[in-house]
Amino acid sequence: MSSSPAAGNLTIVVATDRNNGIGINNTLPWHLPEDLAHFKRTTSGHAILMGRKTFESIGRPLPNRRNIVITRNADWQHPGVETATSLPAAAALAATPDNAPAFIIGGAQIYAEALPLVNRLIITRIEQTYDCDAFFPALDPQIWQETAREEHRAETSGLNYAFVTYERR
Repeated sequence: MSSSPAAGNLTIVVATDRNNGIGINNTLPWHLPEDLAHFKRTTSGHAILMGRKTFESIGRPLPNRRNIVITRNADWQHPGVETATSLPAAAALAATPDNAPAFIIGGAQIYAEALPLVNRLIITRIEQTYDCDAFFPALDPQIWQETAREEHRAETSGLNYAFVTYERR
């Protein structure tokens, strides 16, 4: 596996619909509590990196995580949040001596910029299409290999989805 020295141990975490849609109007177009629980289990205790719009859509720092917001506005700040003016700067902030994982959680522009820097993707694939205005980049099968898949059916909505892990070849 190749890795960018500036990236550290970065992993992308994202939920997508069948068309790689990830959101509309800075919100999630679906309600899938099982995915939110999976996200919480995956990222708790770690640094999470996100763009400012993603942070503002969440509205608060996520508990038990080191929240790092990427914004071009060097004056932007929020209590409980660290800021960086670029993805490489955020990755450097998140780097730890023990190489603990840090998770990139959106949005679309940050995902596109991060894709060449990461070695692992954790994608919740939702087996439905939604009206979206933000999308996750298509994966090149020459670069990404599926290494794990857990199929599920949501208890309340009956929605089929899978937690899928990809590793860089």
